[in-house]
Amino acid sequence: MLAVRGGEDGEKMNRRGFLQAAVAAIPAVPAMMTLGEQAAPAQAKPDQVLATHPAPGVAEGTLAPRFGDSRDWWFKKRFGMFVHWGLYSIAGWHEQLEWRGGVPRAEYEKLLQQWNPKQYNPDAWLDLAESAGMEYICLTTKHHEGFCLWDTKLTPFNTMNTPYGKDVLGMLAEACHRRNFPLCLYYSVADWHSPLYPNQGRSHELPPQPGDHPSLENYLEFLKGQVGELLTRYGKISGFWWDMRVDKFNDPSINAMIRALQPSIVINNRGFDDGDFGTPERDYDRSYDQPRSFRQRIEACQSVGMESWGYRKDEDYYSLRYLTSSIAKYRARDANYLLNVGPDGDGVIRAKPTEILGRIGKWYKRVREAFDDAVPVSAITANRDVLITRKENSLYVHLVQPLDGEEVRLRPLALPPLRAVLLNDGRLVEWRLDIAPMEWTDHKAYLRLHGLPVEEFAGTTMVVRLDFASLAALGMAEVAPDPGKSVLAQ
Repeated sequence: MLAVRGGEDGEKMNRRGFLQAAVAAIPAVPAMMTLGEQAAPAQAKPDQVLATHPAPGVAEGTLAPRFGDSRDWWFKKRFGMFVHWGLYSIAGWHEQLEWRGGVPRAEYEKLLQQWNPKQYNPDAWLDLAESAGMEYICLTTKHHEGFCLWDTKLTPFNTMNTPYGKDVLGMLAEACHRRNFPLCLYYSVADWHSPLYPNQGRSHELPPQPGDHPSLENYLEFLKGQVGELLTRYGKISGFWWDMRVDKFNDPSINAMIRALQPSIVINNRGFDDGDFGTPERDYDRSYDQPRSFRQRIEACQSVGMESWGYRKDEDYYSLRYLTSSIAKYRARDANYLLNVGPDGDGVIRAKPTEILGRIGKWYKRVREAFDDAVPVSAITANRDVLITRKENSLYVHLVQPLDGEEVRLRPLALPPLRAVLLNDGRLVEWRLDIAPMEWTDHKAYLRLHGLPVEEFAGTTMVVRLDFASLAALGMAEVAPDPGKSVLAQ
């Protein structure tokens, strides 16, 4: 027969003229199959199932280096909630209102007396995070504005000196520890309020301010003191997320201090040395789209809102299709993903982002088996519009790019699966192992997905699981992560 097929119809190609012309020129392939049947393993040889071998070691998959210590919690909880919250949430325009909006510091400081988020409920935040499938949270303890969400003794510009008068971080930390939900802390190096910070009008800095006493040395002492407060007063802290180190000053002793205070903590790469993991933001750097797997630890960050990370009154939001594709694009390459919401000035995550996270959660819980403990093996196909992960004898095809039609070609993969299942709803998917008219040139049969419900799932990201009797024919051994160093792998 010309074709091996899986699906509900098992229909075979029967155009006599084509068969007579083609059979003589094409190597024989196994007999036609329907779902549930399988080829004899002895017939599946590497040169038959992969017409072009990937580079050595690529087919087996590449995993980012593990820590080999208690920081490996980060590889077990891969999807987190980012929360941008501060005085800017009162105005509801953007978290960089003072800089982008040109608001003078003295005027901005008046927001301090309006801070009174009476509806703030950290358990409600964590409930929402869990409904989305998220397993850790990262809060902006101090954004560029300099306002501190904890009871710091080093500046009066904090939540305790407001009508609210409560320790926001302390409340969240209590809820996280009670629920065994890892807590990570964001801290901005740039500070538009501190008179010690050396503002020079560079990117994400204010112009020099009258009355300030800029000194990098003195500011770093202030910074270390605040970091010490954060890491000694609020129990176990699982991650530290630096941001906006404008002058690129290096001082590895600062991260060393953090590790001494919290041995299980993971630290990003925006601080005073390379840290533990990279942080691609939104889609600013498209070079992160190119690798089929990462050789360094990565946590991508994105917001549900298109304009702002903090609360914005008239925000436009990303589509479900875009967000699920973005999540899959990183999770399928052994990376973490941090998705942001911005509570309003009352501490409430509004209805629209709540709805978005709920829809993401329904999708994520159905497809997450394709991510958790799975190995990136996208090099087994020439199709750059999909990503593939492997777990035991299953391959997962992540359709991260919008489909042009109902077909997905997986050339040069030529191994018939036992079945193909659409994880989004559990239905069986038809497949073909045949010579498609658009892939006729080398007269070899390749695997393709057939009749996909593209219209029905146009608004989300489909993931298809292919179950095989064995993947040994692909030369794919089981991959176990190797403990890595605490710096980014090169």
